[in-house]
Formats: sequence, C-alpha cells, structure tokens
Amino acid sequence: MERVAIFRNRHPLIGPVFWLLSVQYFITQIVVAAAWQAPFSLMRNAISDLGSTVCGPFHDRIVCSPMHDLMNASFIVLGITMVIGSFLIPGEFRKNIRSRIGFYGMGLAGIGTVLVGIFPENNPNHLHTVGAFLPFFVGNLSLVIFSYALHLPPVFRYYTRISGLFALAAFVLFLFNHYIGLGLGGMERLVAYPQTIWLIAFGWYMSLDHYRRGHGKQAKYS
Repeated sequence: MERVAIFRNRHPLIGPVFWLLSVQYFITQIVVAAAWQAPFSLMRNAISDLGSTVCGPFHDRIVCSPMHDLMNASFIVLGITMVIGSFLIPGEFRKNIRSRIGFYGMGLAGIGTVLVGIFPENNPNHLHTVGAFLPFFVGNLSLVIFSYALHLPPVFRYYTRISGLFALAAFVLFLFNHYIGLGLGGMERLVAYPQTIWLIAFGWYMSLDHYRRGHGKQAKYS
C-alpha cells in the first residue's frame, strides 16, 4: 500500500483521468447503436440491448446488435476505470468515514458495471441484473455521500447531490415500471447517465484543478 501511495502522490492526475475516460461509454453507445439495421430507440430500448448477444424478440422489444462485443467491452472498461479511480482518488482528500464509504461504493458500482459487460442481459443467470443494481443504487447513493463528505466548490457539491438524488428517484420509478411516458429506455437512462456524466465532470474538474495548481502537483482537499 505504501508503494501505491507513493505512486499516487507522484502521479495525482492518474485517478481523475481514469474517471474522465468514462466518456468512451457514450461514444461507444453512439457507434454501436448506429450499426443496428432495425431502428434503435432511446426511449424503447434499454442500454443493455446494445450488448445483447441475441438477435430477435427479447421481452417486449426487438434487439439485434451486430457490435454487441464492442458494447460489452465498453461496459467492462467503464467498470475498470470506476474501480481504479475509486482506488487512486481518495488520497486527494482528507480521510473520513463518509468519504471512504463513498469511494468504496463507487468502486463496488464499477465491479457491477464489469459484471454487466461480462454477462449480457440475455444471459440465463441473474448476474447481469445484480451487476446493474450496483451502479444504479450503490453508485448513485455514493454521489449523495460525496456531496456531504468531500470538500468541493458549492456549485459542484450541489450538482453532485442533485445528480445522486435525481438518479435514485428515477431508479425507484424504474423498479416499479413507472416510466412517466419516457419508456423503459428513457427511464433507465435517467438512472444511469447522471452518474457517468458526473464521473466525467469530476475527472475534468480535478484534472483542471491540478493543472492550475502547478501541472499535477499533489493537492490535498479538506
């Protein structure tokens, strides 16, 4: 662990950059959806439809994703970046029980995202569902915890809290099949996207802050 701390102190930008790389998740979705011969609907189709390995009827919709391997790889990469960032970034902040719970939670959400990629939605076991639950609930709850535990600018702190609370509220509606006219896919995206957008924003904020403080010098936040 001492070597990890030394590495983290020497290269403080590594953790934020890993979270910033979450942008690949959105780019991949655009590329994979464009490869569909049948129309892909953001409101009707779930995100995981892009990673489905079947081609034909699935539940109440048609799925056929020629580039499902790329999408599943994107899930796995996103999860790995979440875990690595959750491991490296905490050293930037003063330790307290709430921040530790938040980073542990986001790391667990990353593990869940990896499971989503390894076990597509059409997999016969329930590991895909378990994997999705971790970022949908634990990851979004971590955002709320971060808003109280981390020393952030007021605007960013409120943005973090609102993102977490909004996504958690959407998750409750999603669980009970209340899509408020947005469809399954639209509601799922309200659950999933705020968290990933926050990861990108947080990675950008910390990277820019390090640059302003002296091109990557260690900065300890309160």
